[in-house]
Amino acid sequence: MITGLREVRRAVLVLAVSAVALAGFARADDPPQPRAEAAAPTGQKGGRGSGAQSAPQNSPSAAEPHRLPSDSITKQTLDLPGRTLNFAATAGSIRVFDGKGEPLADIAYSSYELEGADRATRPVTFLFNGGPGASSAWLQFGAAGPWRLPLDGEALSPSASPEVKPNAETWLDFTDLVFVDPVSTGYSRFVATGEDARKSFYSVDGDVNAIALVIRRWLEKHDRLVSPKYVAGESYGGIRGPKVVRQLQIQHGVGVRGLILVSPLLDFREFTGTSLLQYVATLPSYVAVAREAKGPVKRADLADVEAYARGEFLADLVKGEADKEATNRLADKVAELTGIDQVVSRRLAGRFDVGEFRRELDRKNGKVTGRYDASVRGFDPYPDSGNSRFGDPSGDALQAPLTSAAVDVLTRKLNWRPDGSYEVLNGAVEGHWDFGRGINPPQSVSELRQILATDAKLNVLVAHGLFDLATPYFGTKRVLDQLPAFATQRVKFAVYPGGHMFYSRDGSRQAFRSEVERLIRE
Repeated sequence: MITGLREVRRAVLVLAVSAVALAGFARADDPPQPRAEAAAPTGQKGGRGSGAQSAPQNSPSAAEPHRLPSDSITKQTLDLPGRTLNFAATAGSIRVFDGKGEPLADIAYSSYELEGADRATRPVTFLFNGGPGASSAWLQFGAAGPWRLPLDGEALSPSASPEVKPNAETWLDFTDLVFVDPVSTGYSRFVATGEDARKSFYSVDGDVNAIALVIRRWLEKHDRLVSPKYVAGESYGGIRGPKVVRQLQIQHGVGVRGLILVSPLLDFREFTGTSLLQYVATLPSYVAVAREAKGPVKRADLADVEAYARGEFLADLVKGEADKEATNRLADKVAELTGIDQVVSRRLAGRFDVGEFRRELDRKNGKVTGRYDASVRGFDPYPDSGNSRFGDPSGDALQAPLTSAAVDVLTRKLNWRPDGSYEVLNGAVEGHWDFGRGINPPQSVSELRQILATDAKLNVLVAHGLFDLATPYFGTKRVLDQLPAFATQRVKFAVYPGGHMFYSRDGSRQAFRSEVERLIRE
């Protein structure tokens, strides 16, 4: 899941603290001899959290009694249609140290390894979500893990049952799985005290450093360095993913066969300030939402809108509001495509930001659309207010059942019982994140080009949902279209009915799994 783009825009412009990379990261887990490693090369799930600590509060002496418990390894059997999977599940953590051998943080993970497989040839995939501040529960219990929690229909409710069921679309058939929770998400936590530790992890480069280090250490710990390796990231994972792969390539001596990006954001720049490209990126998803209300919609049904967004729409945007004829033409066309009142569209000059669209689309019924999935409608708690004071009916409702499901699986199925609270979505992380200094907001397109150029065998799968307003698919398509020919030949772009978590829909989840399997079996 990704942070509110409007909040991110403010954060990118306001944050004036330099990015503090973990230049002193040492090997994880076992205290090493003091040494320094190179810093990471320079280079969204998020939202309201549960009020977790925004800064590390424990002193080293106080932290030790609350250290995460020892790893728990259990044998599991999963009965699925047409097959039975026997696998070892490990719930545990990897401790990260600084260059002086002082502990910094415990990073929690859940891994699933199929029994009887040849470790040398059996693929392993590392998965993380985004935010910053989201745990890996969304991908684990929504898409790829052995057990799945329904995330749509009647299950889209805070009071829905958190009981998981066997996941017929698990990726475990063709790859082992490791779900990583960055510090301050899930049960991962700081061990060190003070601002320096928080700044190290709560930054673009420091975060990438930590995740790459944990991946390397897991491979060593589980004797999997020779296995084929894959990385999957969702949302802000689009920033993390290419950077982590690059860091593994050049700092840790670990090659990655494939990168899977789920509803990614690759470049914050088009959503920054007054960029006109933000309106180009969102228009096809706005129209997809309007058309879906009348019947099923696929990306092919939006060919006319994509062509208009690239052409006449962009041309009229560039002419600016000083050109009344162009502005009215644009506003009237947007009203026609979305069904929003022409008067409203003209008042906004056809330039709807995400919040305005979500409220105006069904304002007559006092409802707002979801941000993660704009095909989901919910009541506006303040329909008569002049200000937008609503949450996200497609996202807020999931946090309670998803949190309970994650805790239940870890404690009851995997027999791992940490103290403290499980953070499925920690807003404090987002609030303190260092997105960097200057006029260049975070982007991972540079690293994406680098990893594709460095390894001619590396392939990339990028998947989006049609109705996602958090990371609209057309924004990513525009970015990918700028890649050189050698890169585009190895990048597969897929768009499915659904929102940010498009895998909540059965058909989309099944189709996405097939694409992932094709990538890994190539």
